[in-house]
Amino acid sequence: MVETKLKSGYRSFIDLKYKPRDTDVLCQFKITPAKGYEFNDVASMVAGESSVGTWTDVKTMNPKIGKKLAPKVYYLDKENKRIRIAYPLDLFELGNLPCVMSSIGGNIYGMKSADGILWEDVRIPKKMLKSFKGPRYGIKGIRKYLKIKDRPLVGTIVKPKVGLTSKEHAKVAYESWLGGCDVVKDDENLTSQNFNKFKKRFLLTIKALKKAEKETGEKKVYLINCTAECEEMKRRIKFVEENGGNYIMLDILTLGWSALQTARNFTKLPIHAHRAGHAMFDRNPEHGMSMEIIAQWARMVGVDTLHIGTAYGKMTGDKNEVLHIEQEIENNFTPETKNNLEQKWYGTKPVFAVASGGVYPRIVDKIIDFMGKDVVIQAGGGIHGHPQGTIVGARAMRQAVDATMKKISLDEYAKTHPELKTALEYWSNVR
Repeated sequence: MVETKLKSGYRSFIDLKYKPRDTDVLCQFKITPAKGYEFNDVASMVAGESSVGTWTDVKTMNPKIGKKLAPKVYYLDKENKRIRIAYPLDLFELGNLPCVMSSIGGNIYGMKSADGILWEDVRIPKKMLKSFKGPRYGIKGIRKYLKIKDRPLVGTIVKPKVGLTSKEHAKVAYESWLGGCDVVKDDENLTSQNFNKFKKRFLLTIKALKKAEKETGEKKVYLINCTAECEEMKRRIKFVEENGGNYIMLDILTLGWSALQTARNFTKLPIHAHRAGHAMFDRNPEHGMSMEIIAQWARMVGVDTLHIGTAYGKMTGDKNEVLHIEQEIENNFTPETKNNLEQKWYGTKPVFAVASGGVYPRIVDKIIDFMGKDVVIQAGGGIHGHPQGTIVGARAMRQAVDATMKKISLDEYAKTHPELKTALEYWSNVR
């Protein structure tokens, strides 16, 4: 048996009689004790290590402040390996998400007393929420700009991800808009490489956008990837603003939370959040940080659209997980359950969920059925892989959305829409 020595600096963090205050930051963890460690002991260690505790008593502790700042493990569910911790708000610097992340999710992941720690959920109190800006536009603002009231948005990613010249990139974007896409975006790994420089790509693509708007009579948006070192990111955002751009995209996890806060403070353009790298945090069901945490922080900081998965495409994430994340970023309130904490958003604008990753026309009705109309249905290969090319592929995707909104089956709608018919036949064997 390993000696946990809870009589030292980790001893006093479990209080099952504690009733969380409205001002507390509540966190839910799934913990797997290492061999020789007891569940309750590890629970106390997680609370202590992420706040005022350490492996031994220290002589420098201010008893008054230490008691005030000490978190409480107020819920234990050994059967499901779940704990909930209430952190006093004073532990954190308001408006500083890196501080919050370093505090709660810092040292705990390296503790040898746990084989696994999964940070599953967080309840953000009003005072913390209000110290961040939240989305500038949100769902209503994006719909208002695009003049789309009652249907999902149709989007695409220029494919291939990398390798096109700026001119070729703009052509693919133009054809996507012409075929019926509302949204065209860069992919996560295209920034300003030699084969496709940022400024040239933007100028050519925004020109193509204006042309597509004239020809279709519809508003369009281009989400150009401004991810870069912070000062360079700001220069790129400014260039977009000064040259007629209407949206930016950022890889929020690889960019970092502080840089995302900087971007939100810096620009008046809507921000699309790509979640590149999320699976490094959330794929292991026993260790890491859930996509829900990422989504909640993103809404708090202030993105307007966010990838959350599809449940039917090529990426991990089941239906229940995707649905709950969508509810968390789009609703004003999510209730507490056995599996999740409640969250009141106190007027923070909702974020448009983006269903992306292996999307193609055949699964559009399924996505809308469980995600509703407030979703951006975004397909890359599912548009550009159409046997007749991008314009027809975009038409097929738009037709799939139209059919679903009219409550007509895709197969029935395809009888009078050859673009959709070809798409359904071409991808008939996809799983």
